Amino acid sequence: MTIGLLEVKIKIDNSHSLKEKRMILRSLKERLRNKFNIAISEVGEQDKWQISQLCLVSVNTDKRFLNSLLCKIMEFIQNFPQIEVIDYHTEFI
Repeated sequence: MTIGLLEVKIKIDNSHSLKEKRMILRSLKERLRNKFNIAISEVGEQDKWQISQLCLVSVNTDKRFLNSLLCKIMEFIQNFPQIEVIDYHTEFI
């Protein structure tokens, strides 16, 4: 069994309040859950309006599949409107 972990730090340009930030993040998280069947949570920068840190996790027996999945997730996030990826890190456990 392999656990694939993706940590992503993002900037939300059009957010002018925590309420707007949460609305954009809720939309992103729901789409990611529905499309990729992953666990996702905001784990950092929760009190800032335009910055967020997300952690995404998936479990599978095939590490190559997980790597491919995390690459597709990153591509999806990078193409999501209103979001700019600042940094990301992948890890396999």
